[in-house]
Amino acid sequence: MALSRLEYDAIIADETKRIQGDIFWSSGQNPLAMMFRHDVNSDEGFPLFLQGWYNPYSGKLSYAIIFRGVGRIYGLDLGAEHINPDGRVVGETHKNYWTPENRDTWAYVPEDITSPWDRPVEVWEQFCVEVNLEHRGVMHPPHVQGEFIL
Repeated sequence: MALSRLEYDAIIADETKRIQGDIFWSSGQNPLAMMFRHDVNSDEGFPLFLQGWYNPYSGKLSYAIIFRGVGRIYGLDLGAEHINPDGRVVGETHKNYWTPENRDTWAYVPEDITSPWDRPVEVWEQFCVEVNLEHRGVMHPPHVQGEFIL
């Protein structure tokens, strides 16, 4: 399945995107990292879900919007530099966006993400505002080796 730039723009602009319910992080395949996956609903019925990854040991945090059958169409990454297709290096805090030609390989440095990677709940709140996503619930902080990250 292909996704046009107009369809991508409509998905990001859609203000009816929402996640219903609390978000809890769990251990993924990497025992040092935490992750979550949650469906994203919208009045348009876009087939979306959202994934989050957090690794306090490598200093990385990511939130990604996934379009079923297409892949990641939008992502926020903190803690790892990105190299754009033209060879330009983008900062450790960057947002990946979709183009039909290059999928999600282009990124830019966002001005609206001001919280650091080790504040995943604050970053989540900023991310939701930027992508027009309403979270009808609570994001619980990741639980790492018996301690909560605030």
